[in-house]
Amino acid sequence: MEILKGKVALITGAARGIGKAIAIRYAQEGADVAFTDIKDDENFKTTEQELKKFGTKVKAYVSNAADFKAAQELAETIVSDFGKIDILVNNAGITRDNLLMRMTEEHWDMVMQVNLKSVFNMTKAFMRQMMKQRQGSIINMSSVVGVSGNAGQGNYAASKSGIIGFTKSVAQELGSRNIRANTIAPGFIETEMTAQLPEDVKKSWSEKIPLKRAGSTEEVANVAVFLGSDLSSYVSGQTIQVCGAMLT
Repeated sequence: MEILKGKVALITGAARGIGKAIAIRYAQEGADVAFTDIKDDENFKTTEQELKKFGTKVKAYVSNAADFKAAQELAETIVSDFGKIDILVNNAGITRDNLLMRMTEEHWDMVMQVNLKSVFNMTKAFMRQMMKQRQGSIINMSSVVGVSGNAGQGNYAASKSGIIGFTKSVAQELGSRNIRANTIAPGFIETEMTAQLPEDVKKSWSEKIPLKRAGSTEEVANVAVFLGSDLSSYVSGQTIQVCGAMLT
């Protein structure tokens, strides 16, 4: 269909997992794709090569989204390389799970820096170009944990909840410039991280989900395609839960 043809998208933390799935779907739908990861490893190189097979312009950048100055420099480089930015997907994130009584200040700060401050950094860096264009779509990756909370994930839940509040505020501030901001909140998704869980744990999770299965990264990516495309031209300030009715 190529519903993203002519658009330029940036996805952070896209060398693996959900970010990679979004990058692939965007390239499949005709978008020129820029993506970042924090290090130039095998996943980084492989992802770039996979994306180039779809025939659109693709460029990979080593950049730390949690670094304010690096985000500003990245924005200048991408606008120079691609000429514009239509879709920004803030996907970079980490976990440092522990019960609050055992959680260190370092792990609290680290999760806040990577998960939440990175969204501020990247949005701040690219909003000026979107305002000049008078159009753009900002998609921030949260989590169902940011909606419901979860024991042992106080730092992660707080960061993902913060993303939802930030996104709603951005949607209100930039709406007059035809810039939309939305959040995707995935539930239990099959990734490299969840693949390492014991089978009984995965089965227990699946039994709690009305659809009785984990979601795929492609199913999350399909929602990102919708939000990045003109099909969602009147959707802004929303949180879409991709969770198989896990939260209702």
